[in-house]
Amino acid sequence: MKLQFEYGHGFVNAELPDSTDVFIPGETVADPPYIPEDQLEAKTLESIRNPIGMEPLTKLAKKGSKVTIIFPDRVKGGEQATAHRKISIKLILQELYSAGVEKKDILLICSNGLHRKNTKEEIYNILGKELFHEFWFTHQIINHDSEDYDHLVDLGVTDRGDPVIMNKYVYDSDVAILIGHTQGNPYGGYSGGYKHCSTGITHWKSIGSHHVPEVMHRDDFVPVSGKSLMRSKFDEIGEHMEKCMGKKFFCCDAVLDTYSRQIEINSGYAKEMQPVSWKAADKRTYVPFAEKKYDVMIFGMPQFFHYGDGMGTNPIMLMQALSAQVIRHKRVMSDKCVIICASTCNGYFHDELWPYTREMYEMFQTDHMNTLPDMNRLGEYFATNEEYIRKYRYTNAFHPFHGFSMISCGHLAEKNTSAIYIVGAEQPGYARGMGLKTRATIEEALADAKLKYVGANPNILALPKTFKTAAVHLMMKDEVYTGDNMYHHH
Repeated sequence: MKLQFEYGHGFVNAELPDSTDVFIPGETVADPPYIPEDQLEAKTLESIRNPIGMEPLTKLAKKGSKVTIIFPDRVKGGEQATAHRKISIKLILQELYSAGVEKKDILLICSNGLHRKNTKEEIYNILGKELFHEFWFTHQIINHDSEDYDHLVDLGVTDRGDPVIMNKYVYDSDVAILIGHTQGNPYGGYSGGYKHCSTGITHWKSIGSHHVPEVMHRDDFVPVSGKSLMRSKFDEIGEHMEKCMGKKFFCCDAVLDTYSRQIEINSGYAKEMQPVSWKAADKRTYVPFAEKKYDVMIFGMPQFFHYGDGMGTNPIMLMQALSAQVIRHKRVMSDKCVIICASTCNGYFHDELWPYTREMYEMFQTDHMNTLPDMNRLGEYFATNEEYIRKYRYTNAFHPFHGFSMISCGHLAEKNTSAIYIVGAEQPGYARGMGLKTRATIEEALADAKLKYVGANPNILALPKTFKTAAVHLMMKDEVYTGDNMYHHH
């Protein structure tokens, strides 16, 4: 069969055996139905007015209340007119105003965490014209700045000893509202809920307590689930913030489908709301599909996706993206599984976005750096580099510690496969420098894998739209995901 895979700014074709299984999120197995557009406002408002485990906003806020509305950056959630951020924030504002809150007491904060600060244009696309014009020119929309020590507050450590340093505007506000997306995430199962505050409005030292090998290289991290140590750390950090603030976050989370349309909306106290929203999200995200384990997994990488332009070519980011597929789909991979991935791998690091990754890459080529975890001891060196920090603060670059979560993640692809082939690389040395094999075409890579790793008749899984759609976590057909990491076979 002839298939097309993502590659650079376009696609690459491959001729694969007819026995190849193909999976496309939302198509191969349908998503649960999404809320029709004409019902979205009503359903969102109903959720906001009937929060789980806490009072509604009209009881929490009054005239004189200072309110922060925290919304995720462009990495998740869609930018369509009916996107969850646009609808929920508009309705939340109406509720606040009806309770007497004054516009001047409201601050909108983009929870970019260690991601790059979103530009004016990106904020406009995320929030839409009305919200943007209402708040931007009065300086009431800001990006979180995890290096702005005048506007951070140190809350000590959780019971487990993890540091919690958070955004002071949020800490000081009377009402803190988190707009979240319950969308499948290789880091701890889902975005939204406590993951939102624990990663989006904190400091690299907080993130350094979970986006690191000792958490990400544990057996509970791959395959992804809601029961990993990472997830429990998110929850502990979020609950620690609430304890110190003396208030609960008011969450408004949407379960999203493949095209970021709302399936269900849940609001309220994260501790009680998360399990409810995960029930609906599990049906969309943990998909029982495979009738056999796969020996070969084939997909392609565009140059531009999730984190930004160059993600599919920058060797450090490319490793993270490979590993994310392993974390999501490990349940359907055989023990000898090989990955074949198309990438232009053309030496484009996008230094403006990831200024430190070239230095990381070069360090990985020298001085007994044999596997990616050997880099881990350098985390603090990068995280405190003044020039990289200034780029994060003032030029919309990623924070240097973000590269460490990428490296911790990047090792998982190697750890869980027999081999990884990058095909179509224009500068294959960068792939080789990350320990990957290189071939010119998908067909050549498959022939080599048959010879060396998977035998003459491997089970092949093709994922043609891996990065163009919101991903799922594939499971065996007889597996039931119960959320507690125990698999129940029918």
